Amino acid sequence: MEKNTLFYVILVILVVQYLVHQYLEYLNAKRFKSTLPPELADIYDENEYRKSQQYKQTNYRFGVISDGFSLVLTICFLLFGGFEWVDQLTRSFTDEPIPMALIFFGIIMLGSSILGLPFSYYRTFVIEEQYGFNKTTKSIFVSDKLKGGILTIVLGGGILTLFMLFYQSTGPNFWMYAWAMVAGVILFINLFYSRLIVPLFNKQTPLQDGSLKSSIENYAQKVGFELQNIFVIDGSKRSTKANAYFSGFGKEKRITLFDTLINDLSEDEIVAVLAHEVGHYKKKHIIVNLIVSLLTTGLTLFILSLFINHPEISLAIGVSTPSFHAALVGFALLYSPISEITGLIMNYLSRKFEFQADDFAKTTFEATPLVSSLKKLSKKSLSNLTPHPAYVFVHYSHPPLVERIRNLKA
Repeated sequence: MEKNTLFYVILVILVVQYLVHQYLEYLNAKRFKSTLPPELADIYDENEYRKSQQYKQTNYRFGVISDGFSLVLTICFLLFGGFEWVDQLTRSFTDEPIPMALIFFGIIMLGSSILGLPFSYYRTFVIEEQYGFNKTTKSIFVSDKLKGGILTIVLGGGILTLFMLFYQSTGPNFWMYAWAMVAGVILFINLFYSRLIVPLFNKQTPLQDGSLKSSIENYAQKVGFELQNIFVIDGSKRSTKANAYFSGFGKEKRITLFDTLINDLSEDEIVAVLAHEVGHYKKKHIIVNLIVSLLTTGLTLFILSLFINHPEISLAIGVSTPSFHAALVGFALLYSPISEITGLIMNYLSRKFEFQADDFAKTTFEATPLVSSLKKLSKKSLSNLTPHPAYVFVHYSHPPLVERIRNLKA
């Protein structure tokens, strides 16, 4: 089958994105052995620093292999008619557009999951195990994959079905209805993620009465942050790495602490971390991120509506019969450079918000315990303390540790 121009455009996009990504990874890897800034000199001793360098090098080499495999697989799938084969297989079951789309994407996602399984297993049970992070058992690993797959089928299948119903019933204006639906889904997940999704994977328990809870509640009252829900999540059943996050709005608003965070940090350090999270709420960062996310989604759907009916978009992935589901894949591949640009903007905004949340914590609580907590968390996770600026600009949603510490001490 003769390939159209867009087919080769997609190949160029895939290769260029891979080369740019690998070049940034290479630049970043060259700085793994850089001398630590004075502000970070007390985080690692010599043995720990050597271990952190080895961990970063191991992940870098693993990334080169896994990313290279993904690129080669995708290009071969395009060149040797993989999408055409899946499309024809799908059409052997049904010729109804919605069931066709569900079967088509189901086959693609199943194949992708199976091929990605060895890499996921190796990262969890070899790399993370080697450096003392992994606490995931084989049964939890399998259970997580199955639950994640079922969620994808239910949520993804439901969204795709509604998406196509809008397309069939409203014509060129389908993107507005799809946008409203996506907005509803995003809002719903933001509100009920901790209540409905998290319990499928983790156990959450209310923080017990005691000194820590009193300190958190006293701080929340001091800054006028209404807080009734403080939960502890059993993150330690998967990893030794620690975290804390804020979710929901109104009555669904809650703060969740990993049990590893409670074990690793002092009381003041935990309150300082939460002060940072409260800062995001008080500075309206969550609302701004939500609005920006909805606007970029709306823009994407609008552009999709302009091109979805062009047969060339479907034919660009090598299928012989144009269809909505093939056009979605073609559009996603062709649109990926624009997605990269919007990702850069979102990361820039996120780094700016992190500084503002740090400033809020410094003003309303203290800088010193936040600095010490950031150092402890970085040490515990063997994080990269000397990332390359170009890598930070493209990939980091948080500023490098040294920049955050300098800002807190300013």
